[in-house]
Amino acid sequence: MISSRTAYDLVVLAGDVGGTNTNLALIGKKGGTFTLLFDRHYKTKEEPSLLEPLGRFLEEAKRAKPGLEPELCCVSGAGPVVDQRIQLTNAPWGIDARQIEAAFSIPSRLVNDFTAVSYGVLLLDPANPAQITRLPHLDGSLPEPQGGGVKAIVGAGTGLGVGYVLRVRDRIEAFPSEGGHITLPAYDDETRDFQRWLGARYGFVPGAEAGVSGQGIAQLFAFLAERAEASGEKLGRGAAAVLDASEPERPALVAARSAQDPLCARAMELFVSLYARVAADLTSTFLPSGGVYLAGGIAAKNEALFLGGSRFMASYERSYLPHIRSILARTPVMIVKDYSISLYGAANAAAQLL
Repeated sequence: MISSRTAYDLVVLAGDVGGTNTNLALIGKKGGTFTLLFDRHYKTKEEPSLLEPLGRFLEEAKRAKPGLEPELCCVSGAGPVVDQRIQLTNAPWGIDARQIEAAFSIPSRLVNDFTAVSYGVLLLDPANPAQITRLPHLDGSLPEPQGGGVKAIVGAGTGLGVGYVLRVRDRIEAFPSEGGHITLPAYDDETRDFQRWLGARYGFVPGAEAGVSGQGIAQLFAFLAERAEASGEKLGRGAAAVLDASEPERPALVAARSAQDPLCARAMELFVSLYARVAADLTSTFLPSGGVYLAGGIAAKNEALFLGGSRFMASYERSYLPHIRSILARTPVMIVKDYSISLYGAANAAAQLL
C-alpha cells in the first residue's frame, strides 16, 4: 500500500467544473513537482450537483489507489467566488466549499476557473513544445517571456475566461477577472455587422464572450448563414449539417468542417481574428511581459487555424498607435496545450492558499 504521507508532501483532490465537463483528479505534490495520480471525467449537465460525482470519484479512487487519501480539496468553477460559493455561469447548479467539507471531511477551497488556469500556467515550461506552442510574430520573432512580468491568461472554451498572474512582494499570485465580458471588438464592416446582429439578440452591445467562445463560434456561423441565405446563396452540405444540429453540437461541427465548407471556414477565421483582437486589448491593459497564454480547448484543438498564414498575429499586432503596435510586437503569445492545466492549477492553488 502506498502512503501519501511518505510518497508525497501533499495529495490534493482537484476539480475543474465547466459548463460541459466536470474533471476530478488526485494530484500528488512532491517539492515543486505535481503529479496526476488518478482522474475521471463527468458530464456537468448530467449531474444533479457536484457532490454526486465527487462521492463516486472518491470511492473509485479508494479502490484504485489505496492509501492515497486527499488532505485538501480545491475546485475551480466558471463563475465568481462569493463566500466560498460559485453559482456556475454555464451550468444548472452551483458549488459550495462548506458542503464539500461537511460531506467528505476534507478542508476545501473554491477558486474561479481562470484563477486555477493561472496557477497552472505557473507550472508550465514555455520552452517545452509538449506543453506550449509559441506563436511567431509577423517578423518571425519569438520574444522570451520575462520571469517577473505579468502573465495574462485568455481562454475560449464553453465561455471566455480571463485571469492574470503577477508578483506581489515576495510571492507570485493569480487573480480572477471578468475580462471575458469586455465589449466585443469590431474592426471592419463584417465584424460591425456581427456586433449589431448580436446586439439585436441581446438588447445591448455584446461582450467578447458572445463571439470568442464555443457559443461564439455557433453565433458567428448562424450570422454568416443568415446573411448567405438572405443574399440567395445556397449553403453547402457541411453548412446544412451544422444548421440541422443542436446548438451545443454546432461549435465542434463548424471547426471540424472548416477545411471543406467555406461558410464554416469563414466562421473559424472570424473567430480567430476576434480572439486575437480581444487578446490585443488585454495586452494593452495588463502589459504582460511574462506572456499571453491562450488556454481553453478551442485553441489547443485548432492550432493550425491560429498559425496558418499568421492569421492570429495578423489581427493581434494591429493598432492605430505606433507605440501600442510596438508593445504587441514584443509580447510573447503562447497556446497552452495541456488540457489538465486547470486540475494542476487547482492543486497548486490548494497548496498555496489552504
